[in-house]
Amino acid sequence: MATDLTTLKRDLALAHRLLVDQGAMDAFGHVSVRHPDRPDRFLLPVSGAPSRVTPDDIIEYDMNAEPVQATSAGLFSERIIHSAIFRARPDVGAVCHHHSPSIMPFAQTGAPLLPSCQTGAAMGARVPYWDSRDEFGDTRLLVVTQAEGDSLARALGPWWTVLMRRHGATVVGRDLHECVFRTVHGCADAANQIRAAALGAVQPLSEQEQNLAGTLRPDPIMRCWNHWLAVMAPQLRL
Repeated sequence: MATDLTTLKRDLALAHRLLVDQGAMDAFGHVSVRHPDRPDRFLLPVSGAPSRVTPDDIIEYDMNAEPVQATSAGLFSERIIHSAIFRARPDVGAVCHHHSPSIMPFAQTGAPLLPSCQTGAAMGARVPYWDSRDEFGDTRLLVVTQAEGDSLARALGPWWTVLMRRHGATVVGRDLHECVFRTVHGCADAANQIRAAALGAVQPLSEQEQNLAGTLRPDPIMRCWNHWLAVMAPQLRL
């Protein structure tokens, strides 16, 4: 994982475009990464379509989700998601929030989402379900207050993915490449489960299968990252 800011910002911009290309994002969604030298800060683009993010769009935020330097650019209202999780999880180096079509049926119904294939183990052994109504009643279904962000972070707990009722999902990783890996393969497994359910009951991985397959190694993560960049649609490349 690159530690210099120039490379990290480019990778973060590429992560947004890659996730669009892989179907995890459309016009909505955002990815952040913890600052390599200041763990009390994180990097996130200003508000805009993921398909158009460039390194110049990425700015630093503090742990209250406020820009470190004043800016007139529009900011994501849900940047609170990122700050709350970074505060709660020192082991997390990157956060992705998305509304993937393969995830939404689980977010809309509350049906359990459990890993059912080898690469799907990247979503984690358990995927909690967060319902904002439990604490906040009827809202716009956006995470825009510190209390809402903290509630989501508590629901995520020690896991890697959390479903958000009628909203989408949030995925975390130890670094940016791992977060993207977990996001793409979690979405793929969710899509496969929906299709497989037409053939019969979908059986999740056993606890030991999840422990073994869910122990991620850098080489496969980077193989996927490089493959996804290589096959990215030309209009999405930087």
